Amino acid sequence: MEKANLICLPYAGGSRFAYKQFVEMAPSSLQIIPVDLPGRGTRFTEQLIYNPDKIIDDILKQIESYLEPPYAIYGHSMGTLLAYLLTKKITRSRLPLPLHLFLSGGKAPSTLEDEPILKVLDKQEFITQLIEIGGIPEKILNSPRLIKILKPILQADFQVIKNFNYQRTPPFNLPITLLLGTDENITTHQITDWQVETSKKVEVVWFPGGHFFLFDHTKEILELIARNLQLHQKPKSNIINFVPNQSMKSVAKVMY
Repeated sequence: MEKANLICLPYAGGSRFAYKQFVEMAPSSLQIIPVDLPGRGTRFTEQLIYNPDKIIDDILKQIESYLEPPYAIYGHSMGTLLAYLLTKKITRSRLPLPLHLFLSGGKAPSTLEDEPILKVLDKQEFITQLIEIGGIPEKILNSPRLIKILKPILQADFQVIKNFNYQRTPPFNLPITLLLGTDENITTHQITDWQVETSKKVEVVWFPGGHFFLFDHTKEILELIARNLQLHQKPKSNIINFVPNQSMKSVAKVMY
């Protein structure tokens, strides 16, 4: 199989360094292309962006040279929204399309209108809301220094989500695989509504764990991605799904 580029888009507050394990553990068939947004990671000194369209323009400039097939796009949490918008931009620009979208820990874009956005200035209240919403690693919440650094970045990312205006458009004609943690706070319709975004069948794969299950199951995720890219035009492979014990109807919000 020809080596495929996997473009990796960050979660809220994340940077290219969030995909360090992906780079280290990637099979020989995958080349990991992690993306940094302005104001974080290797671009920490740059001005933060609050407009989703401008962020997508920035991402496209970074990755355009990697869009020669075969390639796929991976996004986690807020990165799923970025992956969705980036694919729409690629489609409009008539650039080569990805073979597959791999989206983890993310709600369907049509369900984001009621997402909570953090607007508080008090540090303790800010931390309290982060804990209530979920989706931020504990080691960050326990570090006042990291909280101070990440607060403006997180608020900018939440503003990007708030500024996103969903508009129904013709569905993609490419496969989507949703990767979710069994302890993920997400409702049935927030998962199933992804189906309106593609004419292909959406596959849902469960892994043990919460919102950041990707750090505990990096190897399995990369193997799943490599296998799908190898077989994307062949009969569906036998992928093992980790099915949650609790009813999906009993769960609620997911943090982006």
